[in-house]
Amino acid sequence: MVYAFPILLGIFTLLTSCTASTVPVELEPSSEAQIGFEEEVIPEENVIEEIELPKKASILVPFMVQAPHGNWDAPYQEACEEAVVIMMDYYLRNAALDPDQANREIVQLTQWEEANHYKYDVSLESLKVIVEEYYEYNVRISENVTKESIMHEIAKGNPVIIPAAGRDLDNPYYSGDGPWYHMLLVTGYDKKYFITNDPGTRQGLDYKYKHKKLVNAIHDWTGVKEEIRSGVPRMMIIER
Repeated sequence: MVYAFPILLGIFTLLTSCTASTVPVELEPSSEAQIGFEEEVIPEENVIEEIELPKKASILVPFMVQAPHGNWDAPYQEACEEAVVIMMDYYLRNAALDPDQANREIVQLTQWEEANHYKYDVSLESLKVIVEEYYEYNVRISENVTKESIMHEIAKGNPVIIPAAGRDLDNPYYSGDGPWYHMLLVTGYDKKYFITNDPGTRQGLDYKYKHKKLVNAIHDWTGVKEEIRSGVPRMMIIER
């Protein structure tokens, strides 16, 4: 017993010294402590770059009539959708477009649409799928349709595809009262007018519509031509 006590005392000392020599652990601050030191980081893609709009802007886009050789029978009578995307395709490829080429493009595209069960009149959403599958371009559709939003796209170099209640455009060059449903391409603007490539008339190159007249006529396809004025205002942008 005389010798046991020093042994026990030595073990106790060894144990306490091991505990004391443990490598210290740096504890992470609590989430409350971190809040005070972190700066808020705004993702770059969420930052909207404000662009000062020029007083006027214009984009040179090849023009075509939806009836390139003056034949307004099917499929040309309903080919405004095809005409606007063909114009955009030639614009993006920086290619010239003549009536013979325009006619071939319409025939080929409408045949492809028929084979894939698309109707003559389509909404922007259906047209988006057609463009993505047939041309493999990137497509955006926006419901933020105002005079300023259209101008903003034009100022960035993006022609804008517009679906419209055709009879509300009051274009004197349309046949009769004009089409119930129509599509055209906005290529520019100035202080008073939007400048368009309107495929519904041979006079459609750089045809001007007053800002309010065009914006108020914008309606997407509803499925029933007589109800086109109840269609949601939308616009479409095609990019590479």
